[in-house]
Amino acid sequence: MNLSKVDLNLFIVFDAIYTEANLTRAGQIVGITQPAVSNALSRLRDTFNDPLFVRTAQGMVPTPMAQNIIGPVRNALQLLRVSVQESRIFNPLQANKTFRISMTDLIEAVILPPLFQRLRRQAPAVQIESFLAKRRETTKELAAGRIDFAVDAPLNTDPQVRHVKLLEDRYVCAMRKGHPLAKDKISLDDYLSLTHIHISSRRSGLGLVDLALGKMGIQRKIALRSQHYLMASQVMQQTDMAMTVPESFAHRHGLHAVDLPVNDVPAQETHLYWHESTDQDPANRWMREQLIELCQQVCAQEKKL
Repeated sequence: MNLSKVDLNLFIVFDAIYTEANLTRAGQIVGITQPAVSNALSRLRDTFNDPLFVRTAQGMVPTPMAQNIIGPVRNALQLLRVSVQESRIFNPLQANKTFRISMTDLIEAVILPPLFQRLRRQAPAVQIESFLAKRRETTKELAAGRIDFAVDAPLNTDPQVRHVKLLEDRYVCAMRKGHPLAKDKISLDDYLSLTHIHISSRRSGLGLVDLALGKMGIQRKIALRSQHYLMASQVMQQTDMAMTVPESFAHRHGLHAVDLPVNDVPAQETHLYWHESTDQDPANRWMREQLIELCQQVCAQEKKL
């Protein structure tokens, strides 16, 4: 018997016939006509190579084969009904689910600590897998379900992908406390005299501040290009290097922050992305709500600093 070719609806009809011992009443329960029930029974007989039910004066009497399979069939149908019902609701306290999120180490440091404080209270069995997917493959990864969310700059314009802004932060020039230029204000010449660290997930290309400097016909000295913010903060604590970073990052890592002496550097925006196919999924919607709410709390706390 090739189960891949069996219509699951046939087993619903089978259960109804077994319960009612009558084709007409079975059809009424399932919501189909008596001829449709007869057709379904015929297909089941071909599948199992057994009559399954024998017509008698007392009604449709199950054969030994039907008696043997009714238990497993009902268990399977109940499991399917429960699975369908659970897919319509999400109970975080009972959920045993893994969410896969693409994000940088900078976003991990902002989101994951408060997220896990919340998960311990509300969803203790929920797990998180964080890694950085390639930006050009984000839509494909979301569509395939290999990631549930991506947290990134607002660059993905694919109509299949939904998004909402999570965070916004202005850029500052950061350096260690005690740095010779750690003062209230620095000039453009001061900024250009510094040796800079540039953080990017790409192997090459200009940052926002470099684009602004380029419009002025000048450029800064970049001695280290890396994809990790957290490593860079340690380098700065031990050198006189500087880094253009979101202001909140400088505060969290005890760095001295000063306004950029460069105009036209837009603020850093961070958006949460998910695929349209999961827009109404209860689990996806619940996690979106958690991420949006905790980012709102992070923003409110940083404004008080």
